[in-house]
Amino acid sequence: MNLDLSSLRSVLAAAEHGSFRQAATALNIKQSALSRRIRHLEEQIGASLFERSSGGVRLTPAGVSMAQAGRRLFEEIDDMVRASQLADRGEAGVLKTGFGTAVSTSKVRTVLGEHIRSFPAIAIQVTERSPANLAAALGTGDVDVAIVAGEARQHSGPSMSLWSERIVAALSSRHPLSNSEVIEWSDLKDETFLLSQWDPGLDLRNLILKKLAAPGDAPKIETWDTSNEKVLGMVEAGLHVSVHCESWTSLAYPGVRFREIRDASGPSHITFTACWEEHNRSPALARFLETLRQAHYPTTLT
Repeated sequence: MNLDLSSLRSVLAAAEHGSFRQAATALNIKQSALSRRIRHLEEQIGASLFERSSGGVRLTPAGVSMAQAGRRLFEEIDDMVRASQLADRGEAGVLKTGFGTAVSTSKVRTVLGEHIRSFPAIAIQVTERSPANLAAALGTGDVDVAIVAGEARQHSGPSMSLWSERIVAALSSRHPLSNSEVIEWSDLKDETFLLSQWDPGLDLRNLILKKLAAPGDAPKIETWDTSNEKVLGMVEAGLHVSVHCESWTSLAYPGVRFREIRDASGPSHITFTACWEEHNRSPALARFLETLRQAHYPTTLT
């Protein structure tokens, strides 16, 4: 059975006003048209919806049931329309985000928190993967946007430079240099560096080589296929030093001290990058990219 929504609206209006005439006026239609709609609906369901009298109309038990169901239906329709409008504006729906750096670090966490507070109807799915896996996920649509530290080498589509972070040394609290507020790159030339192969390991390795490599004298660098969190755990043991983005200083490692590294040109920095696919027309993605364009979050060393 196909119910005409205009007939159902006529039933609700007549129930509310207790009069076909007043209901027709409220709907801006002729009373005869309203009466035909209601009569047609009664014929469809095989039941009378109103008790008619010279004093007006009153719902029958069948009419009460129909009116209750009709109100619920129109509430659902209104919700559906609002949800569609929000989705069209990028204020609702699903956003699949991928990160090549830990989501728990301060700036990434702040960006997500700001977006969730601004658009609570958007469901954000988060995954942490290597840069190569994120590039593949962008191509398959498993991820709408990826944020990586350093250059997006495996991505050929559109990208956006985000915030820039200082590079800091991670030292055991027992290391002599941990007592200095700022250290020089040259102070680290005899150290053994431990880096994660995960993002932004390659950028950090290249930075160490740029700062410390000399003809016949390369710095000692070990790279492990493990997370940055585990690298910091090994630094805490006192066998290595490491370098990280300054946002990692927000994480608590009691036996690790973070210190800014400088040379004659000042502190070193690394820039975070957002990547996405040109063909992805998701309004939720467009809205999140706008949040990223407006994101400026300072970080303080501790």
